[in-house]
Amino acid sequence: MQQRIVIIGSGFAGLWSALGAKRLINLHPENDVEVLVIAPEPSLVLRPRLYEENAKRMKVSLEEVFQATGIRFMKGTVQTIDSDKDQVVVLSSEGSRSEVSYDRLILAAGSQLVHPQSVSGLAQHSYDVDTFEGATKLETRLEELPSLPPSPARDTVIVCGAGYTGIELATELPSRLKTIFKSAPAPKVVLVSSTDEVGAELGAGPRPTIEKALESLHVEVRSGSAVKSVDSTGVTLDSGEHIPSLTAVWTAGMGATPLTAQIDGPRDSTGRLHVDQDLRVPSCKRVFATGDACRALTGDSDGHYTLMSCQHAQILGRFSGHNAAADLLGEPTVPYSQPNYVTCLDLGSYGAVLTNGWDRQVMLTGVVAKKVKTQINQYLIYPPKAHEKNALAEAVPQSPNFLGNFNTLLKRWGYLS
Repeated sequence: MQQRIVIIGSGFAGLWSALGAKRLINLHPENDVEVLVIAPEPSLVLRPRLYEENAKRMKVSLEEVFQATGIRFMKGTVQTIDSDKDQVVVLSSEGSRSEVSYDRLILAAGSQLVHPQSVSGLAQHSYDVDTFEGATKLETRLEELPSLPPSPARDTVIVCGAGYTGIELATELPSRLKTIFKSAPAPKVVLVSSTDEVGAELGAGPRPTIEKALESLHVEVRSGSAVKSVDSTGVTLDSGEHIPSLTAVWTAGMGATPLTAQIDGPRDSTGRLHVDQDLRVPSCKRVFATGDACRALTGDSDGHYTLMSCQHAQILGRFSGHNAAADLLGEPTVPYSQPNYVTCLDLGSYGAVLTNGWDRQVMLTGVVAKKVKTQINQYLIYPPKAHEKNALAEAVPQSPNFLGNFNTLLKRWGYLS
């Protein structure tokens, strides 16, 4: 009798969960196990790149990869998870509902931007780079600005939130706006930070480089005051300052997929499910959570937990897929471990900053760091080629050697001997 592993989501964690599960299943052909991915589209949105221009190219089809590897795809949105009955309810794009049973479930539905109710007008009047649709909508807005009558509001673009995404967008916008406005003066960019320091969660290591980049690119910073409201005329801060703008972009705060609330078990403040080292939800033995939907120990000596990041999602997916299949097949699981952590922050035309470790010790800045960031964005985060052996071979559950990989690149480029 055929058994089934259902994976909810086709993002980084979902894709690599499917490949990780299929790889192990293929090593045991005597077992009849189907790997089924359920998502609105058979595509991977390159979410870490949505702050860049030309958002329409930030979506990659997964149809060839799924077909080549024998992974089944079902188009739809999971509305309900019933872990007692081992089934999910799927809503199709036409509005019909169907029940899909599973023997093992992997929740890889990711995360989404949070719009706090305390910030009035946010949902109605702000833009974002969190989703493919949001990024394309923002791009359309930026491109139409030159056709609007000049005014302080038209000529100011506000980025609300000075975390990782906010900094990357704020430093990318000056060159984008200059290209859009051609010979005319481009709008100014204002970065709003609720904390006194920009990029507070990034620590002191990269901050001097970030501050130099913002100054060099003439990005204005409003720090120490949170956004109170957004309306059609601009952004009002808690300090009382009103900044006129027709284009306010919200980047502050992420929450796990709401589907995590349908699974019994503890969750953190962002809604991520606590999982064990096999990435299983302890209270639901046939359910695994991965990517942005899970809170997992990375296995380093200081007890750090995974972040909502592509860097963690790609590796988490490999482990969750392997372990769900191993659990079903009666094979040994591989405890998740990803103790090494690097940060590569894009700083627009100024360059980038590459750091190592959770204390973010600066390794590279400027042009060289930008080359590393380009390599990450344009190559390392892309899905594998469709050829079955190549795709499955890359799905081995193992901790990556980021520093070794980057040093290899630097040697190839002639920066290291």
